[in-house]
Amino acid sequence: MMKSYVLSALALGSAFLSFFYEVQPSSATTTSEEAQLVTPAEQLQEWALEHNSSKPADLFNEVTREKSLTFKDSLFYNYYSQSLGLKLDFNEDKDLLETVSNWIGTPYRRGGSTQRGTDCSGFVSKVYKQVYGITLTHSSRSMFQEVDRVPKTAMETGDLVFFRRGPGQPIFHVGIYLKNGKFIHAATNGGVMINSLMSPYYKKHFYAAGRVI
Repeated sequence: MMKSYVLSALALGSAFLSFFYEVQPSSATTTSEEAQLVTPAEQLQEWALEHNSSKPADLFNEVTREKSLTFKDSLFYNYYSQSLGLKLDFNEDKDLLETVSNWIGTPYRRGGSTQRGTDCSGFVSKVYKQVYGITLTHSSRSMFQEVDRVPKTAMETGDLVFFRRGPGQPIFHVGIYLKNGKFIHAATNGGVMINSLMSPYYKKHFYAAGRVI
Protein backbone atom coordinates (compact mmCIF):
# COMPACT_ATOMS: atom_id res chain seq x y z
CA MET A 1 0.00 0.00 0.00
CA MET A 2 2.79 2.43 0.99
CA LYS A 3 4.54 1.70 -2.29
CA SER A 4 1.41 2.67 -4.20
CA TYR A 5 1.23 6.03 -2.36
CA VAL A 6 4.87 6.75 -3.13
CA LEU A 7 4.43 5.94 -6.80
CA SER A 8 1.32 8.12 -6.98
CA ALA A 9 3.17 11.03 -5.34
CA LEU A 10 6.06 10.67 -7.78
CA ALA A 11 3.65 10.63 -10.71
CA LEU A 12 1.95 13.82 -9.53
CA GLY A 13 5.31 15.50 -8.99
CA SER A 14 6.43 14.54 -12.46
CA ALA A 15 3.25 15.92 -13.98
CA PHE A 16 3.66 19.20 -12.10
CA LEU A 17 7.27 19.61 -13.20
CA SER A 18 6.35 18.78 -16.76
CA PHE A 19 3.68 21.50 -16.76
CA PHE A 20 6.00 24.05 -15.19
CA TYR A 21 8.91 23.51 -17.57
CA GLU A 22 6.92 22.92 -20.74
CA VAL A 23 3.70 24.91 -20.59
CA GLN A 24 4.89 28.05 -18.79
CA PRO A 25 7.84 28.84 -21.10
CA SER A 26 5.53 28.40 -24.08
CA SER A 27 3.13 30.97 -22.67
CA ALA A 28 5.95 33.42 -21.94
CA THR A 29 7.31 32.99 -25.45
CA THR A 30 3.93 33.81 -26.96
CA THR A 31 3.62 36.95 -24.88
CA SER A 32 7.10 38.08 -25.94
CA GLU A 33 6.31 37.49 -29.60
CA GLU A 34 3.06 39.42 -29.33
CA ALA A 35 4.86 42.34 -27.68
CA GLN A 36 7.30 42.50 -30.57
CA LEU A 37 4.39 43.01 -32.95
CA VAL A 38 3.14 46.17 -31.21
CA THR A 39 3.66 49.19 -33.46
CA PRO A 40 4.76 52.64 -32.24
CA ALA A 41 1.25 53.94 -32.86
CA GLU A 42 -0.21 51.16 -30.71
CA GLN A 43 2.31 51.94 -27.99
CA LEU A 44 1.16 55.55 -28.00
CA GLN A 45 -2.48 54.53 -27.81
CA GLU A 46 -1.87 52.09 -24.95
CA TRP A 47 0.13 54.67 -23.01
CA ALA A 48 -2.59 57.30 -23.50
CA LEU A 49 -5.29 54.95 -22.22
CA GLU A 50 -3.25 54.00 -19.17
CA HIS A 51 -2.39 57.60 -18.28
CA ASN A 52 -5.58 59.32 -19.44
CA SER A 53 -3.54 61.68 -21.58
CA SER A 54 -3.72 62.76 -25.22
CA LYS A 55 -0.98 65.38 -25.31
CA PRO A 56 1.41 64.41 -28.13
CA ALA A 57 4.54 65.72 -26.42
CA ASP A 58 3.84 63.61 -23.33
CA LEU A 59 3.08 60.55 -25.43
CA PHE A 60 6.25 60.44 -27.47
CA ASN A 61 8.44 61.45 -24.52
CA GLU A 62 7.13 58.63 -22.32
CA VAL A 63 7.03 55.88 -24.92
CA THR A 64 10.51 56.67 -26.26
CA ARG A 65 12.29 57.51 -23.01
CA GLU A 66 14.97 54.90 -23.61
CA LYS A 67 14.85 54.95 -27.40
CA SER A 68 17.04 56.80 -29.85
CA LEU A 69 16.48 60.41 -30.86
CA THR A 70 15.59 59.27 -34.36
CA PHE A 71 12.72 57.15 -33.08
CA LYS A 72 11.44 60.05 -30.94
CA ASP A 73 11.51 62.36 -33.93
CA SER A 74 9.77 59.78 -36.06
CA LEU A 75 6.90 59.44 -33.59
CA PHE A 76 6.52 63.20 -33.25
CA TYR A 77 6.61 64.05 -36.94
CA ASN A 78 4.39 61.14 -37.93
CA TYR A 79 1.78 62.31 -35.42
CA TYR A 80 1.73 65.88 -36.71
CA SER A 81 1.96 64.78 -40.33
CA GLN A 82 -1.33 62.97 -39.84
CA SER A 83 -3.06 65.47 -37.55
CA LEU A 84 -2.18 68.48 -39.73
CA GLY A 85 -2.46 66.71 -43.07
CA LEU A 86 1.09 67.56 -44.13
CA LYS A 87 3.98 65.67 -45.70
CA LEU A 88 6.81 66.64 -43.37
CA ASP A 89 10.57 66.41 -43.88
CA PHE A 90 11.18 65.58 -40.20
CA ASN A 91 13.26 68.74 -39.70
CA GLU A 92 10.51 71.31 -39.15
CA ASP A 93 10.33 73.33 -35.94
CA LYS A 94 8.64 71.08 -33.38
CA ASP A 95 7.42 73.92 -31.17
CA LEU A 96 5.74 75.56 -34.15
CA LEU A 97 3.93 72.39 -35.22
CA GLU A 98 2.67 71.67 -31.72
CA THR A 99 1.66 75.26 -31.03
CA VAL A 100 -0.34 75.85 -34.21
CA SER A 101 -2.00 72.47 -33.76
CA ASN A 102 -3.29 73.59 -30.37
CA TRP A 103 -4.83 76.70 -31.97
CA ILE A 104 -6.86 74.88 -34.62
CA GLY A 105 -10.57 75.45 -34.10
CA THR A 106 -10.16 78.72 -32.21
CA PRO A 107 -13.09 80.97 -33.23
CA TYR A 108 -12.57 84.22 -35.11
CA ARG A 109 -12.84 87.41 -33.08
CA ARG A 110 -11.88 90.80 -34.47
CA GLY A 111 -9.09 92.33 -32.37
CA GLY A 112 -8.63 89.09 -30.40
CA SER A 113 -5.41 87.19 -29.77
CA THR A 114 -6.37 84.39 -27.40
CA GLN A 115 -7.73 80.87 -27.84
CA ARG A 116 -11.15 82.18 -26.84
CA GLY A 117 -11.12 84.16 -30.08
CA THR A 118 -8.56 85.71 -32.44
CA ASP A 119 -8.20 87.54 -35.72
CA CYS A 120 -5.51 86.77 -38.31
CA SER A 121 -2.79 89.11 -37.07
CA GLY A 122 -3.58 88.32 -33.43
CA PHE A 123 -3.09 84.63 -34.14
CA VAL A 124 0.21 85.16 -35.97
CA SER A 125 1.62 87.53 -33.36
CA LYS A 126 0.68 85.20 -30.50
CA VAL A 127 2.20 82.13 -32.18
CA TYR A 128 5.44 83.98 -32.92
CA LYS A 129 5.64 85.12 -29.33
CA GLN A 130 4.98 81.60 -27.99
CA VAL A 131 7.33 79.78 -30.37
CA TYR A 132 10.14 82.22 -31.14
CA GLY A 133 9.84 84.85 -28.42
CA ILE A 134 9.41 87.48 -31.14
CA THR A 135 6.96 90.35 -30.69
CA LEU A 136 5.11 91.32 -33.86
CA THR A 137 2.62 94.14 -34.26
CA HIS A 138 -1.08 93.23 -34.19
CA SER A 139 -1.62 94.31 -37.80
CA SER A 140 -1.10 92.42 -41.05
CA ARG A 141 -0.02 95.61 -42.83
CA SER A 142 2.55 96.45 -40.17
CA MET A 143 3.81 92.87 -40.12
CA PHE A 144 4.62 93.15 -43.80
CA GLN A 145 7.06 95.93 -42.92
CA GLU A 146 8.83 93.62 -40.46
CA VAL A 147 9.75 90.83 -42.89
CA ASP A 148 12.17 90.14 -45.72
CA ARG A 149 10.37 89.20 -48.91
CA VAL A 150 10.99 85.65 -50.13
CA PRO A 151 9.91 84.09 -53.45
CA LYS A 152 6.82 81.93 -53.28
CA THR A 153 8.91 79.00 -54.51
CA ALA A 154 11.36 79.45 -51.62
CA MET A 155 8.90 79.57 -48.74
CA GLU A 156 9.78 77.62 -45.61
CA THR A 157 7.77 76.45 -42.65
CA GLY A 158 7.14 79.44 -40.39
CA ASP A 159 7.27 82.11 -43.10
CA LEU A 160 4.37 84.57 -43.26
CA VAL A 161 2.00 84.78 -46.21
CA PHE A 162 0.17 88.01 -47.04
CA PHE A 163 -2.97 88.69 -49.05
CA ARG A 164 -4.54 91.71 -50.71
CA ARG A 165 -7.65 92.15 -52.86
CA GLY A 166 -5.91 93.57 -55.91
CA PRO A 167 -3.05 95.73 -57.28
CA GLY A 168 -2.56 98.84 -55.21
CA GLN A 169 -4.86 97.55 -52.48
CA PRO A 170 -3.63 97.27 -48.88
CA ILE A 171 -2.81 93.96 -47.26
CA PHE A 172 -5.86 92.63 -45.44
CA HIS A 173 -4.86 89.16 -44.28
CA VAL A 174 -1.86 87.19 -42.98
CA GLY A 175 -1.14 83.56 -42.15
CA ILE A 176 1.75 81.21 -41.35
CA TYR A 177 3.10 78.93 -44.07
CA LEU A 178 3.38 75.25 -43.14
CA LYS A 179 4.22 72.79 -45.95
CA ASN A 180 2.99 71.47 -49.30
CA GLY A 181 1.39 74.77 -50.30
CA LYS A 182 -0.67 74.90 -47.09
CA PHE A 183 -0.86 77.62 -44.49
CA ILE A 184 -2.63 78.15 -41.16
CA HIS A 185 -4.57 81.30 -40.36
CA ALA A 186 -7.58 82.75 -38.57
CA ALA A 187 -10.34 83.05 -41.17
CA THR A 188 -13.36 85.27 -40.61
CA ASN A 189 -15.69 82.47 -41.66
CA GLY A 190 -14.23 79.60 -39.65
CA GLY A 191 -11.56 80.64 -37.19
CA VAL A 192 -8.12 79.06 -37.09
CA MET A 193 -7.78 76.49 -39.85
CA ILE A 194 -5.45 75.13 -42.51
CA ASN A 195 -6.04 76.01 -46.15
CA SER A 196 -4.23 75.62 -49.46
CA LEU A 197 -2.63 78.54 -51.27
CA MET A 198 -3.83 76.87 -54.46
CA SER A 199 -7.52 77.11 -53.59
CA PRO A 200 -9.22 79.64 -55.90
CA TYR A 201 -9.82 82.35 -53.30
CA TYR A 202 -6.37 82.35 -51.72
CA LYS A 203 -4.60 81.88 -55.04
CA LYS A 204 -6.38 84.96 -56.37
CA HIS A 205 -5.57 87.16 -53.37
CA PHE A 206 -2.08 85.92 -52.47
CA TYR A 207 0.36 88.82 -52.56
CA ALA A 208 3.71 87.90 -51.03
CA ALA A 209 5.61 85.76 -48.58
CA GLY A 210 7.94 87.12 -45.94
CA ARG A 211 10.48 85.88 -43.41
CA VAL A 212 10.70 87.60 -40.06
CA ILE A 213 14.12 89.21 -39.68
